[in-house]
Amino acid sequence: MTVVLCIGTRKGLWLATSEDRREWRLSDPLLLMQEVPSVAVDTRGGSTRLLVGTRSEHWGPSVLRSDDLGATWSEPERGSIRFDEGDGAALARIWQLQPDGEDRPGVVWAGCEPISLWRSTDGGEHFDLVRGLWDHPHREHWGAGYGGAAAHSVLPSPVDGTVHVAMSTGGVYRSEDGGGSWQPRNSGISAYFFPGPAPEFGQCVHKIARDAGDPARLYAQNHHGVYRSDDSGDTWVSIADGLPSDFGFVVLADPATAGRVWVVPLVADGERVPPGGRLQVHRSDDAGSTWTASGQGLPDGCWNAVLRDAACVDDAGTAPGGQDGDAADGAVDGAVGGQDDGATGVYLGTRGGDVYASADGGRSFVEVARGLPDVLSVRAAVVRGAAAPVGA
Repeated sequence: MTVVLCIGTRKGLWLATSEDRREWRLSDPLLLMQEVPSVAVDTRGGSTRLLVGTRSEHWGPSVLRSDDLGATWSEPERGSIRFDEGDGAALARIWQLQPDGEDRPGVVWAGCEPISLWRSTDGGEHFDLVRGLWDHPHREHWGAGYGGAAAHSVLPSPVDGTVHVAMSTGGVYRSEDGGGSWQPRNSGISAYFFPGPAPEFGQCVHKIARDAGDPARLYAQNHHGVYRSDDSGDTWVSIADGLPSDFGFVVLADPATAGRVWVVPLVADGERVPPGGRLQVHRSDDAGSTWTASGQGLPDGCWNAVLRDAACVDDAGTAPGGQDGDAADGAVDGAVGGQDDGATGVYLGTRGGDVYASADGGRSFVEVARGLPDVLSVRAAVVRGAAAPVGA
């Protein structure tokens, strides 16, 4: 088993590889002086394609593709994502790249700034604007979060044509027809910055994730608030009890184990640092009813935030030959150093440029890289038969 970890930063992309997720090889820097706010590893069909959303101060934003782990890159001459003249908008940033399921080969979603959703049917070479969301009557009321007007989460359902999108600021929207029409789904999510009762939309949802056991179960990290929905977003309930703070940017769901979810709490809206300067990951194995903190291998005296896409999980628990989450947990307890190839890996990078990996479901971490530029995005996947990244 080889895991490839893509690390997108404010000034370029790095690739790290490991056979055991404890010893890592770091590539030479790629795409230097380009911001990399989004990255995806598409392993469908037995191949490995890197999709990278970049932003150059000179050339602007684009989606680059590599089928050889960064040795060469491709992009259409006029870019993969372009608004039409009549749209009255220009692409500012690509916040999210999300391959769809194995049964939809070639389909890749992109969430962008200004708030918009795009769909590719050719593996990310060309994208079409999802008009149902762009022409939504609410769009003129969606605002920009502190980081920008971002469609930052795209969750296509593994079982039907349902797609969820989360945006700052607009909240969660759901389509049940593959993107043709959209409805806000924010009931129960706080929007304390508005007067009066919580509105139908306008919530500042920071990130959403889908549970492995039930496609209708979702998790959300809000601008103050951690929530779960058991009905595909129709209603949300708080699961923040037991956490040191309900503020943060990250929420991750285990792709192999139902009910397992991770968050990275930060102190308060105005400070946005780990509580007490101790970077910790909080894990729940019961869909948010209880939480356990882990900081083993993570730094004390850390005052750097982990941004919404600077954290991810791998697919080791679902890869061929991997174990399901419950079996993996049993192996972890007896493994030397807490290592187990069947457990889902957890990864995070800080705004200080440090990157950490866990091979045991977030119980303990090792350092992958130190002193990189501000980490904006990380994505990991199990690959087979792939060449080493450039300079690794």
